[in-house]
Amino acid sequence: MPLTLLRHTTPNRHQGLCYGRLDLDLADTFAAEAQRALAALGKVTAIHSSPLSRCMRLAEFIAEKHELSVLAEPRLIEMDFGRWEGLPWSHLPREELDAWAEDFMHARPHGGESVAMLRERVLSVLDEISKDRSFDAALCVTHSGVIKAAMARGDQSTDFDLTVAFGGSVAWSPIEDCV
Repeated sequence: MPLTLLRHTTPNRHQGLCYGRLDLDLADTFAAEAQRALAALGKVTAIHSSPLSRCMRLAEFIAEKHELSVLAEPRLIEMDFGRWEGLPWSHLPREELDAWAEDFMHARPHGGESVAMLRERVLSVLDEISKDRSFDAALCVTHSGVIKAAMARGDQSTDFDLTVAFGGSVAWSPIEDCV
């Protein structure tokens, strides 16, 4: 079943900020970005969304156009950056950033989630959604970290280098479907 991962639109005042689970307002460009995202989508028969408002607002916009409801899915929320949340990346302790770089998948110097924890959560929910046969074209409105975790095919930090623009989307399939 086709499963599309759609990143939320541009948050307001986000540049340089570690904002993971912070519920930021959206930029004034929301309407235009939402319309572009909608136009780029194919068939949608179910919509799942991170509960953060920056995702729910876009999910509800798309749902209205497709006459669907939105299923809030907490497992689609962005990575928990613990005590780094809301801080400028440039202000994070160098030794903590180095510890994260040394063990990218498992380190949690911020006290939040590890990348491995994020990926396990994300792959679990996407696998569950993709196996639901009550619909045939699901959309998940989510975050950059979630999309990177879903699309990474390895455990190196470079495997997570995918960039998806605000309002951009990618098609997802389980790893076994890619072999």
